[in-house]
Amino acid sequence: MQSMVILSLLLAAQLELVAPHGEKAAVLFFIRADCPISNRYVPEIERIYKAYGHRGFDIHLVYSEPDLSIEAMQAHRREYQLSAPAITDPEHRYVKLAHIHTTPSAAVFVNGRLVYDGRIDNRFVSFSKTRTSGIQHDLTGVLDAIEAGKTPPLRETSAVGCAVEDVQ
Repeated sequence: MQSMVILSLLLAAQLELVAPHGEKAAVLFFIRADCPISNRYVPEIERIYKAYGHRGFDIHLVYSEPDLSIEAMQAHRREYQLSAPAITDPEHRYVKLAHIHTTPSAAVFVNGRLVYDGRIDNRFVSFSKTRTSGIQHDLTGVLDAIEAGKTPPLRETSAVGCAVEDVQ
């Protein structure tokens, strides 16, 4: 019985960001302060945060580096003028829930259920090659569907960027 209570408490703690209260969905952007591609996505992340955060989506940044200090996270947020709320994820609780392996990536949860994980869009073909046209906006397509009252089935895409380090 005691192990069941502990498991329930752990699950509740894990879902604190992914099961919003009254919001349409929880959106987590997984980034790294030291990832050049994450940093190049800052304007798009900010655009999405400003456009969708006021439309009922609960949006947070999740820093995936296990050894990143709160001070370093805050310095990065100031340097890149990131305004979305942010957390560090040193134990990879959210990384594991969202099945994230690369930054930048995004995950969308509706009522605590993962419905999207992967790239923000397909701008990056590889680490050093980007598209200038024909960009598919995967994440905002999912958000638009949710806003229209449709809860999509799980969709996964592959992101291009920096690897999320394993936590030992």
